[in-house]
Amino acid sequence: MQKNEIWRSYGTDYKGMTKRLLTQSGLDRLLPAHSVHDPCIAIKPNLVTPSPASFGATTHPEVIAGIIEFLQEHDYNNIVIAEGSWVGDKTAEAFEYCGYNSLAKEYDVSLIDMQKEKGSVTDCAGEDLSICSCVKDWDFLINVPVLKGHCQTHITCALKNIKGLIPNDEKRRFHTMGLHKPIAHLNSGIRQDFIVVDHICGDLSFEEGGDPVIRNCIMTALDPVLVDSYVCSLLDYSIEDVPYIGMAEALGVGSSDLSAMRLITCEGEPYEDLPVRNILDVSYAVDDVDSCSACYGILIPALERLESEGLLDKLPDRIAIGQGHRGKTGKLGIGNCTSGFDICIRGCPPHEEDIYNQLKKLALETSGEPE
Repeated sequence: MQKNEIWRSYGTDYKGMTKRLLTQSGLDRLLPAHSVHDPCIAIKPNLVTPSPASFGATTHPEVIAGIIEFLQEHDYNNIVIAEGSWVGDKTAEAFEYCGYNSLAKEYDVSLIDMQKEKGSVTDCAGEDLSICSCVKDWDFLINVPVLKGHCQTHITCALKNIKGLIPNDEKRRFHTMGLHKPIAHLNSGIRQDFIVVDHICGDLSFEEGGDPVIRNCIMTALDPVLVDSYVCSLLDYSIEDVPYIGMAEALGVGSSDLSAMRLITCEGEPYEDLPVRNILDVSYAVDDVDSCSACYGILIPALERLESEGLLDKLPDRIAIGQGHRGKTGKLGIGNCTSGFDICIRGCPPHEEDIYNQLKKLALETSGEPE
C-alpha cells in the first residue's frame, strides 16, 4: 500500500471482510519486526458514547475482531485497545455497552480507558499539548474511526479520532483553542501507522449517531489527511470547510491532493453517492463560545424538535453555551458553564430531554400558547 492509496471493500461479513482487506492492503509488511520484545500494537476505535454501532456513532466490534485475529495470526499478541469517550460519558460504560469487554476477554487483549490515564505535555509542532502518557509505549497505532458527520467540524474521521488519546481536561481546552488548530497539531505529535475506516453505517450529520446511513464499507489507508479529504468529497464539503485538514497538511501530516489519490475496490460493489442530510442552522439561536462537542451535540437534536414544532423562533433570547460563558451572567444558558445565568439548564452535558422540555416550556410561556 502507498500513501496516496485508499483501499475499500463492501459486504456484510465485517470481520472476514476486514481480515481480507488487511491482507490485500499488505498490513503484515508494515508492522514492526519482532525483535527483543513483542511489539505493542494499539488499536484506537471510536467509542464516543455508549451506543451500539448500528446507531451510527461507534466502531463495529466485528471490525476490531478482524484486526485482532489478523494480528494474532501473524504472531502479534501484545495488543491493546485504547479509547477515551467524549466528556460527559464514561469510557468504561462504552466498553461494556459496545461489546468491547467481551471482545477483550475472547481475544485476551487489554483495554485502556484513556479517561483514567495521566497526560504529559508534548511539543506537537510548536504547540504544547497534553497526551496520555501510555501512548509513548506503543510501537504501532492502528486508527479505526467511523466515517460520520459532526455538528461543529462538519466531518470526523481519521484526524479527529486521535482526540480520544488525550485527557478530558485537554479535550475541554481544545475547544477554547478553536478545536481545529489543536487537532492538526495533535496529529503531528501522535503518528497513525495504519488506518481502518468503519464506513458501515455512520451518521452523516452528528457525531453521537441516531440517523445511520448504511454503506457496508470498510476502508484502509496510510494518510489521515488524504482520508479526511476524501470524506469531505463524499459528504459534499470542501477541504476549506474543515480547517484542521489544511492545517495538518501544512504541518506535514499528510496530503490532501485527491487528484493523485488511487481508490482501489477489493471486494463488492460501491454504493451510489452518499445522501447528505442538511444540519439545522441554529447559529441565529445560539451564542456558542468554546462549547464542548458533547454539550453542543446534545443541544442540536433538542432544537431540531423545537424547530419542527414551530417553537424555536419563540424563545425570548439566544441560548448561551460553552466554556467562554463561565463566570458571566445572562438570561438563558445551557450547561454548567452558564450557571450564572438567570435560566440555566444544568449538566455537563445536560440531558437532551431536559433541554427540550425546559426550552419548550419557555417558548410556550413567551408566546402565550397553552402547554
